[in-house]
Amino acid sequence: MKRMHILKRSTCSYLRARYYSGKPHVREDRRIWQPVIGLEIHAQIPTVSKLFSGAATRFGSPINTQVAVFDAAMPGTLPVINRGCVEAGILTALAINSNLNMVSKFDRKHYFYSDLPSGFQITQYRQPLAVGGYVQYVVQDHSSKHIERKKIHITQLQLEQDSGKSLHDTEDSISLIDLNRAGVGLMEIITEPEFHSSEEAMSFVKELQLIFQCIGTCDGRMDEGSMRVDASVSVHHPGEPLGTRSEVKNLNSTRYVGRAIDFEVKRQIEILESGGEVANETRAFDFESGETIPMRDKEHLHDYRFMPEPNLPPLRLYSDASPPPPGVATDQVINIDRLKERLPELPEEKRGRMEAQYGLTLSQAIILVGEPGLMRYFEEIMSEGKRNVKVVVNLLLNDLLRVLNKDDVNVDNSPVLPSHIGEIVDMLQSNTISMATAKKVLDLIYDGEKRSPTQLVSDNHWTQITDQQALVDVCQTVIEQNPVAVEEYRKGKTKVLNFLMGQVMKATKGRVDPKATTNTLKSMLQE
Repeated sequence: MKRMHILKRSTCSYLRARYYSGKPHVREDRRIWQPVIGLEIHAQIPTVSKLFSGAATRFGSPINTQVAVFDAAMPGTLPVINRGCVEAGILTALAINSNLNMVSKFDRKHYFYSDLPSGFQITQYRQPLAVGGYVQYVVQDHSSKHIERKKIHITQLQLEQDSGKSLHDTEDSISLIDLNRAGVGLMEIITEPEFHSSEEAMSFVKELQLIFQCIGTCDGRMDEGSMRVDASVSVHHPGEPLGTRSEVKNLNSTRYVGRAIDFEVKRQIEILESGGEVANETRAFDFESGETIPMRDKEHLHDYRFMPEPNLPPLRLYSDASPPPPGVATDQVINIDRLKERLPELPEEKRGRMEAQYGLTLSQAIILVGEPGLMRYFEEIMSEGKRNVKVVVNLLLNDLLRVLNKDDVNVDNSPVLPSHIGEIVDMLQSNTISMATAKKVLDLIYDGEKRSPTQLVSDNHWTQITDQQALVDVCQTVIEQNPVAVEEYRKGKTKVLNFLMGQVMKATKGRVDPKATTNTLKSMLQE
């Protein structure tokens, strides 16, 4: 089997530059370079068939097994619009607060790549499905722990067909074409150029992934190419005109989005500070070198020779306030009010509710909403009994995710069920077990233990020592067995207390409350 890989359109590259941090770059004369970044997100719609044909859309199918005659641009074939793709576009537009055009139209965008058999892409340019809108998202600075809510404005959302893939046989030096992806329905979301760091851009992409997955209009699998990002990057001095931008195409992970933007900002600054000019070009990201490389000169609008698509009528939307004309069958139109009713609680709304309803911090809410299935898991635990939110969140974020992340297991596939966590929390709140025992029980259940948490504690005699005299007796034994440590503590080496605490924990197999034990030890050591 010959080795195949996606064709790169250029092998040129710049010398490796130092990694750019994403913060404004400051020269010795204190002039600040500000990055200006806009994104285009291409999201595949997970319908069973393609946008304009009945061909299947299963990812990973054998090459060229999901191709209708229309996808291959056979003469005489005509497009037939997929209603499911239109509904997905409308749902997404509603989720990003965009304004739907009650009439939208398709255009032909001409360019000549071997993976585009017709020589043009059917897209929406002059009158797209939706315009305007905004997305609120959260940016976390992991170094300073600062969290900030931000808003990015949307230019438009349009429907279009995907292209195929060009594959390159390096052994025989030939290009091969896979048309399985050709014609798959895409939503293209274009943002305003309002990002000023790679961290902001990455955070927005993650938020859009969550929105797609929440409403079911894209699976967000960047590793499978169902969501791809183009980043337009320029730099300028604040207060001066915007710089010339370069566009980095087809970024297929949030990490690559960040790395490509950082490199491109650094590259442009170095060119400008050395007296050069930034070229208006399209570039690719080489994930191995961490550099962007030239692909081609940037096309202009006249290069695409946009024209109305003659084989598709306008898309017409209606609402309860503006019903379709008499005689128009309801199955031929789309009522946007019916789709609004299908909108679930969106990620930012979930975070706000988590903060308001449960008193969580924003950072806790971010994790609960961001981890697939975790918020549902949390609310199932909280639905029974009067459980302490802090105890539940602590177990989930610090202990459950610890064991799941170790093996890259999703919450939905966890052997530790919400009912298990609920039992453990109930025993913690009743002082039946200590936190150390709780962690031990959780680990055992994750490893396959079939007994319930309550049964495990009972069978192993792990109930917490609550009798104060029993605790005093254990502490006294530890003090007598460690005279050197006791003497050091009394001389002012207070950190020795941690060692003595550890000895008590060891002697009781973790069956004591740490706070009560600390207070008891301190009191006895001061006698």
